[in-house]
Amino acid sequence: MNNTIGNLITLTVFGESHGPAIGGVLDGLPPGLPVDEAYIASQMDLRRAVGKISTGRHEADVPEFLSGVRNGRTEGTPLAFIIRNTNVKRSDYDMLEDTARPSHADYTGHVKYCGYQDASGGGHFSGRLTAVLVAAGAILRQALEQKGILIGTHIRSLHGIEDDLFEQNELISQIRALNTKNFAVLNEEAGRQMRNEIEHAASLHDSLGGILETAVAGLPAGIGEPMFDSLESRLSHALFSIPAVKGVEFGSGFALAGMYGSEANDPLGIENGQVITLSNHNGGINGGISNGMPVIFRTVIKPTPSIARPQKTVNFKTMEETEITITGRHDPAIIHRARVVQDAVCALTLADLLAQRFGLLWLKEDRI
Repeated sequence: MNNTIGNLITLTVFGESHGPAIGGVLDGLPPGLPVDEAYIASQMDLRRAVGKISTGRHEADVPEFLSGVRNGRTEGTPLAFIIRNTNVKRSDYDMLEDTARPSHADYTGHVKYCGYQDASGGGHFSGRLTAVLVAAGAILRQALEQKGILIGTHIRSLHGIEDDLFEQNELISQIRALNTKNFAVLNEEAGRQMRNEIEHAASLHDSLGGILETAVAGLPAGIGEPMFDSLESRLSHALFSIPAVKGVEFGSGFALAGMYGSEANDPLGIENGQVITLSNHNGGINGGISNGMPVIFRTVIKPTPSIARPQKTVNFKTMEETEITITGRHDPAIIHRARVVQDAVCALTLADLLAQRFGLLWLKEDRI
């Protein structure tokens, strides 16, 4: 079982949805990075359940630092923290001891861990653990921002409703605006329609997914490796650790399949003494390595599998077919909460890759 990601900077995640606490250990951080609890709290707020479009489970989600932090700065030793679970209802999940929720990890977790896993709320498979990713990612995201590297994600589409596109000439201001919004869209009218659509799905005891799009501005050229540690493969590895992510594409992605090479290629030019590309179909990455243009990628977030509608399933202990109607507190959509999780895992991955390229101390020195 591998619950650790990263090479020089690593994050190990532990805990279960309805256990006493969840938490993480960040190792490899350079000494002296700011650990700004107000900034971390602002990031945790963006993941928080809100109104009719989210679960009824509300948690304080305040990280408690156990080691590795002194006077608001990293010590350079392992940074350990916990986030206490205070609003748990194990009885909502008694049925899951032997009956699997469709498209959830109940059956596969039972097989993997021989029936010893904690099934309440999905246990270790729960989206609850993404709170750990956000808390850890916030520390490195702030470090990247101080180096001029900005990350922003919006809901690109939801159930046929499309948000505006990122614009190269307005990208910095768009990212800054998104990072102040609880519901991350560029077009407020599209956002209103999306929220209404989520509420409608909830009224049907159903759920929705969608597409998240992330932009990274200010990443220097030369980050990533060919082949197995490419920028795309490292990011994809991290992104697929987010529950409900079922697809990743970079730049124009699958649309490249319908283009001629003359359309898909990104011509090169010079601007202010720097090499640039005149288009960005490759999403700021060539040969697995950043080219200095904005890194653009999208993820598919599937509809939340826990829905209060009758569904066919099996009792995997008696090996009988049965039917389940899921009770308890569940999100009709998680996409608006997943956006900050996507930002966090992106920050964790980029910080690790930048440390490999320039050294750990680069993260706290003046920008090169």
